[in-house]
Amino acid sequence: MILPDEPQIQEIPKIIQPRNHKAKVSVWADLTVDDLDRINESLNADHIKMVLADVFHLDDHKTSLKTGIIMDLYYYTLQFARDNKFSKEQTSAFFSIVKKTHEVCIETPFGNLDQTFSYFKEMVLCHAVNRPPHSIELFSADQVRLVTEYTVNTYFRHFKMYKYAFTPLVRLDLSINYVGMPPTPPPTEDLKGGHVEDGCVGQGGLSLEQGDSQLRFSPVVLDSTPRPHSAVDLWDVADEGEAAGEEIPVETEPEPEPPAQSPQPDESEARKELRGMIQTFLAEEIKKMKTSVDDQLRSTEEVLNKKLDVAEGGGGKKSGRNSAKGGKKK
Repeated sequence: MILPDEPQIQEIPKIIQPRNHKAKVSVWADLTVDDLDRINESLNADHIKMVLADVFHLDDHKTSLKTGIIMDLYYYTLQFARDNKFSKEQTSAFFSIVKKTHEVCIETPFGNLDQTFSYFKEMVLCHAVNRPPHSIELFSADQVRLVTEYTVNTYFRHFKMYKYAFTPLVRLDLSINYVGMPPTPPPTEDLKGGHVEDGCVGQGGLSLEQGDSQLRFSPVVLDSTPRPHSAVDLWDVADEGEAAGEEIPVETEPEPEPPAQSPQPDESEARKELRGMIQTFLAEEIKKMKTSVDDQLRSTEEVLNKKLDVAEGGGGKKSGRNSAKGGKKK
């Protein structure tokens, strides 16, 4: 006897909440000396991307959109370091700063702009202030400004786009239980009497079940008693009737009378009033939630713009954008 497979219950994935990260020195963490030697020996963009695909296993960057985005992020980071004549240590550190900042961004689908930007600033400071073993002085003040302007203009200005491309969509399913009221029982079928609880029997053996927001049709066995004629006898009678041109009398069962509707209990009006009050309250709360979400989005955008303006440093704003675009053109 083969038993049917038990239905597998899909586990709810654990979603990481926004959190703070501790920065540390990341020289040679992602790109080693040999990797940079291979990159520096490359003469064109295709060869550099081949090296990156080999080091970080991005072989499908030409067919996968996500892998292609990662490849562009890595390639233009190296191109910016080459245009500004960074050393091997500086290139490796700058590459790790961008890579780890991106990993913090996409670790959660929730908004973590503040945590990501704080982590980026601490990573830059770790490689700009000489405090061994927690930090080393790799970048000068001008290079810190270049790195900050480039990352702000090429990554943080597209923060939500990276978040949209690399994080799953989270949907909230809301369940409401009414206090003091029993839960609604599921519809059951009474096959003996041809009656379906919480529904009604329609023509063709279909049960019209009232759900939460839709009507569902399911087959119902109305009667389990044997028919007066078998299938073979019925076809024989049909053939004889067609030959004689006579109508075939068919025994039909009398239609059952609809069951008498039971009087509504006294609590029905109170329940209706309670449901109406709850629906009105929920509608107001949902409206407030939508307004609050819109306000939070606007405030987040304003905070981001202020931080970007502060990071750009006023006068270096124009040069930073030109340097970022120049790196991509090459």
